[in-house]
Amino acid sequence: MIIRILLIFLFLFPISCSKKKDPIYEIKPKEDAYKIYNEAYIAFEKGDYFFAQKKFFEAERNMPLVKFAAKSAIMGSFSLYSINFYDEAEESLDRFLKKYPANENTIYAEYLIALIYYEQITDEKKDLNPLIKARKQINYFLKKYPDSEYAIDLRFKKDLIINQIAAKELFIAKYYISVKKWIPAINRLKNIVNNYDKTIFIEEALHRLVEINYFIGLEDEAKKYAGILGYNYNSSDWYEQSYKILNKNYNIKKKRKITENKNLFKKIIDKIK
Repeated sequence: MIIRILLIFLFLFPISCSKKKDPIYEIKPKEDAYKIYNEAYIAFEKGDYFFAQKKFFEAERNMPLVKFAAKSAIMGSFSLYSINFYDEAEESLDRFLKKYPANENTIYAEYLIALIYYEQITDEKKDLNPLIKARKQINYFLKKYPDSEYAIDLRFKKDLIINQIAAKELFIAKYYISVKKWIPAINRLKNIVNNYDKTIFIEEALHRLVEINYFIGLEDEAKKYAGILGYNYNSSDWYEQSYKILNKNYNIKKKRKITENKNLFKKIIDKIK
């Protein structure tokens, strides 16, 4: 009787257990990184940079090869830059340079950082720091990669920055002149003469130095700056104004205006026809 009960129990137990399935643990394969990259690139081409950057960084995390992971990362950074997410773009580029220091795109990463600083320049009359930061990064790049394909663009931007800094100095100098703070004004103007002499503001800066020095009784200093202005820019209107200050009897020669001769233009047009 006992044996029969045991046999029944053994027979029923597997059946009752079979009703409860053992858990199956499936290993989910990594998503195809190249497929993700292609999705990102298509979005990038369409101008959907926000979605593109998300997918590029996802592709980077899944890429089996370092070379393509780095490419995904730099494209993600460029996508962030394209939507003016400058802080996030700079952070991702710094990470790129640390993670992939030997990658061929490091030069482009550093170029992008320079552009990020440059793009954040707003009004030089309000804040000079973005100008200084941009110039520093551009100088660093040009020193490191003087012959790169990006050097021409950054040299042009550097010239613009230098002109903006000089404009700021002249703006401050004029403020000091307006409130008759002669020494601070002279110092600002001298800074332009000594450090920004290739800018478009050098002529006015020299004239203002003539003007201030003559006004406060430093005639020799006024003549010195007038001499520099005359030697380098003798056809400048600023030189004529400075000469007038030092020579009261001098009559400024008015430049002849080129008047439009309608009949002459008509004859030329008729000939072209």
